[in-house]
Parts: sequence; C-alpha cells; structure tokens
Amino acid sequence: MKGTTAGALFAVGAYLIWGILPLYFLALAPASAFEIVGWRVVFALAFCIVLITATRGWPSLLSVLRQPRLVLIMGVAGALIYVNWQTYVLATTSGQVVEASLGYFINPIVTILLGVFLLHERLRRLQWVALGLSGVAVVVLAIGYGAVPWISLVLAFSFGLYGLLKKQVGPRIDAVNGLTLESMWLVPLVVIQLCFVGATTGITFGNVSGWHTTAMVGAGVITAIPLLLFAAAAKRLPLSSMGFIQYLTPVIQFVIGVVLLGEPMPPERLAGFALVWIALVILSVDVVRTSRRSRRSAGLQIANDIRTAHTENTLET
Repeated sequence: MKGTTAGALFAVGAYLIWGILPLYFLALAPASAFEIVGWRVVFALAFCIVLITATRGWPSLLSVLRQPRLVLIMGVAGALIYVNWQTYVLATTSGQVVEASLGYFINPIVTILLGVFLLHERLRRLQWVALGLSGVAVVVLAIGYGAVPWISLVLAFSFGLYGLLKKQVGPRIDAVNGLTLESMWLVPLVVIQLCFVGATTGITFGNVSGWHTTAMVGAGVITAIPLLLFAAAAKRLPLSSMGFIQYLTPVIQFVIGVVLLGEPMPPERLAGFALVWIALVILSVDVVRTSRRSRRSAGLQIANDIRTAHTENTLET
C-alpha cells in the first residue's frame, strides 16, 4: 500500500510540473522559444551529469555507451523529444497553450493508433469508437481553425513515438541515463541553434536579470525532475492508473490557456474538444472493463489451479 501511495504521489508530482510548464516558459520572456529550448537541453545535460556524479552512476552510463544500437536508438528518441519540446515552447510563447493541451489530450488515442500500425495490435470495439470520435474531432477543429491543428498533432505524434521507443528500451536504460544520452545527441544541434539566435535576435541569457538567468538554468532542472518522478511512479503503479493520472497535465494546461491567459474558445473549438473528451471517457471505460476482466480471469485461473492441485493430492493419498 505504501508503494502504491508513493507511486501516486510521484505521478501527480510529475504531471503537475508538466501541467504548469506554460507559466514557467512565459516567465522566461523576453527569451525566444528557440533560445529557451537551446538552454533547456544544455542545462538538462548539466543537471544529469551532476546527478550521475552524486549517485556514482558513471559505471552504469558507460555500460550503456558500450551498446551502439542502444545509443543510436536514444539519438532517435532525442530527435523526437526535441521536436516535441520545440513545438510545445513555440505554442506556449505564441499564445496557443489550449491547442498544445489538445495534443496531450489526444496523445493516448495516438498511442493506440501507433500500436495498430506499427505493432499490428488488434483493437477492441470501444477503442475503434474512440478513434472514430477523435478523427471527427480533428475535422471539426480544422473547420473551426480554418486549418489543420498541426501543433496538437505534432505534439501528440512526437510524444507518442517517443513513448513507444522508450517502452522498447525501458528495461535496458533508466530515466537519468536516457535523458543524458538524448541531451548529448542534441547538444551539437542546440549549440548551432543558440549561435543563430545570438546572430539574429540576440541571446537574453545573462543579459536581463539575475532571476531571469537563474530561471533559464532552472529550465534544465524542471525538465529532468518530472522525468525522474515519472520513472519512479511507473515502477510502483499499474499502467492503467498512470493512464488516468496523465490527464492531469492537459487539464491544467487547458485551464491556464482559457482562464489565466484568456485564449479564445469559440463554439466550434469547444465542440472539437468535447468530442475528444467523450472519446477519452470511452477509452477509460474500456480500460477499466478490460482490467476487471483480466483480474477476474486471473482469479479464476488461480482457483482452477488450486482445485487441480487439491484433486491431485487427494488422488495420491
């Protein structure tokens, strides 16, 4: 019970931090989205190096570095999370937090879609209904926006593919080593990016205020901490529980966008979101039903095994 409670607290902590990130990135003004992501990668790597040193985790990281295929996979994961981070920060700093929240609302549905096409999984009836409603929602939102909601789709698919990739290598690499390798792959890219920012709009880091500089450094820390909390939660909670708690992030982002930042919510946009929310309710019902059936089947199997063993013992005596 203690482990489950701790897991729930870790999960809530991770999703709360991810939920309030729009406010954090907005507080980094006048830094541009490209500068924020650049420093975010640099300081996330720095934080990981400090953490690995403090926990004496260098042998573990060196062991991972001796596996070229795994290192290459983490490079692909780094590219996916870079696309996700850059799109998310661009959305936040350009007043599109609500559309960004939509991306994380539809992420579970995109994950199912990826499972069908990439892992050849078979869907249950309610999952097909949820997918159909989500497709209609995207059409409604496209009509409302006058364009396809690319920010939402890029965020959902980049994070969905990232999660799929991380799931494949999960047992072979922990959260700290994973983020370290991803950041190492991205550092050359963001160095070029920061040089470009310096040559065009100018670097704000160290040139605004002490608080601003500290907050920019903190962008790396606030990147690493929820990932570590998430990893700790995943070890203590079943996947279904994590699935329900994950909705906390887009809900917080949605409230921030609509209530605090006053982003518009016309009827057609609300209709699109409502369809997505209905799809998520259907998906949640399916998860609960499937989980109960699995537990019931497992219980019946155990009972049958016990009866069989008892019968065999009786015959032997």
